[in-house]
Amino acid sequence: MTAHEVQRQESHTPAVTTVFAEGDIPDHIAEMSEDEAVLASLGYKQEFKREFSAWTTFAVSFAVMGLLPSIATTMWYGLGYAGPAANTWGWLLSVFFILCVASSMAELASSMPTSGGLYYAAAVLAGPKYGPFAAWITGWSNWFVQVTGAPSVDYGCAAMILAAASIVNPEYIPTSYQTFLLTVFIMLTHACISSMPTLWIANFNSVGTTINLLCLFIVIIIIPTAAMGDPKFNSNSFAWGIQNSTDWPDGIAVLMSFLSIIWTMSGYDASFHLSEECSNASIATPRSIVMTAVSGSILGFVLNTLIAYTVRDVTNIIESDLGQPFAAYVVQVLPQKTALAVLAMTIVCAYSMGQGCMVAASRVCFAYARDDCFGVVSRPLKKVNRYTLTPVNAVWFNTSIGVVLLLLIFGGAAIDAIFSIGAIAAYVAFTTPIFLKIVFVGNKFRRGPWHLGALSLPSGIAACCFVVVMLPILCFPSVRGADLTLEEMNWTALVYGAPMLFVVLWFFIDAHKWFKGPKINIEHHMLHQQLPDVEGIEVPSGSTGSGKDSDIERGSVSKAPSI
Repeated sequence: MTAHEVQRQESHTPAVTTVFAEGDIPDHIAEMSEDEAVLASLGYKQEFKREFSAWTTFAVSFAVMGLLPSIATTMWYGLGYAGPAANTWGWLLSVFFILCVASSMAELASSMPTSGGLYYAAAVLAGPKYGPFAAWITGWSNWFVQVTGAPSVDYGCAAMILAAASIVNPEYIPTSYQTFLLTVFIMLTHACISSMPTLWIANFNSVGTTINLLCLFIVIIIIPTAAMGDPKFNSNSFAWGIQNSTDWPDGIAVLMSFLSIIWTMSGYDASFHLSEECSNASIATPRSIVMTAVSGSILGFVLNTLIAYTVRDVTNIIESDLGQPFAAYVVQVLPQKTALAVLAMTIVCAYSMGQGCMVAASRVCFAYARDDCFGVVSRPLKKVNRYTLTPVNAVWFNTSIGVVLLLLIFGGAAIDAIFSIGAIAAYVAFTTPIFLKIVFVGNKFRRGPWHLGALSLPSGIAACCFVVVMLPILCFPSVRGADLTLEEMNWTALVYGAPMLFVVLWFFIDAHKWFKGPKINIEHHMLHQQLPDVEGIEVPSGSTGSGKDSDIERGSVSKAPSI
């Protein structure tokens, strides 16, 4: 490589946080588009078509967050634990910290816009010694939340469909196997859609998000205008007051109700995982993350506040025979036909949300398989279908795991664990790289074009403190003492902790021998650096030094990543 070519490639190399050592650059980077150059600088070749824009990326993440169906599905844990206070000041308190998490994540996404997202960031920020273990923990925790996302959303969707049937025909009582079969059917349709070409998926999610927003606004208008009751609205003391339905003190009950809010506000990371399919990803991806979190915070507060001011009897809707609190709520406060219309819109939004979850999960699975996180199973999972140019194998692998998880429906309260896992696993994965950036990297972090400036450190500290406080709270059962039975037990610690314990043991027993974190899958040159433990290729005598054979890195054991 001539000095002119080296200078030209260096000038085109984006400033990103990468697994490459300082000075390493990908081959032919000067010939790449800006997005391809950014991805190549992260160590990966372009495999997907970049057919997502900032809007369509936001569309997927907003669909994954799915405000209306998320609030409807998790009403058990918000209103059910702390009463109306969970919907009003509880929401405001928790989303402040959630916005800190989202903003800190967006900063990482601008610096490292790759499908591996949080997993890649953890590997780089922890350094060569601890990077593989940090990536391993972050990756598996993130995959757990992704693989439980579609089943939990589709379970909520199926429950609302069957509740609608019960409203129309009061003699009908849904059974567990009917809920299971309907949920599986919904998941299979989502898997088929997620196996389509990228542009089709982007268009589907764009339409779905438009419908999602329209339905959300319509419901926000319908509830206060059509609500029955005398008076129509509750007093401020009721709407902002605590109705503790747990055996814990009021403060703990409010913190426990954050499960509903955390689970609802966890879809914004989908933009990160779609960054390899997004144009101008270093800017569009972080903007999409922040747009999703901010819009969700505002609109979610509006909807939750309306529920708090119109609900008549909290206990009645939580214990309703319909088996779905939101369905019981709309029947309680709206005329039956209006209630069915609101429920129908919520079901449509839930379907769109489940499909968005399926897409995001498949991209995460593909990214981790690309680096052999799944061991011998990685080989088929990292293949991109030659017809659709999408990770079809990863889609159906996640679908199969999801169907198995849905067997928890037959375990009564055990199905609740997939919601708690979604909250705990998500925020463990979200904040691990943020913690590493604060503690181990500090001011050496190489920012992308979108960053928080002076707010970066306080935002990261607030995000990490919030998650440390919430992790044990989310494992609390709603009852304790003599009232605590196997049926009332919160199984989150077991359902999440047991698999995580298994993967930790797997790492120290076997995986540490072959898993080294993100794998560079693109040819690159080392600019004649003196780096330890790097095996280079001898340049044949008489060689001009140009071409792919000169200084291509063959292997590195302990080189430090460029941060």
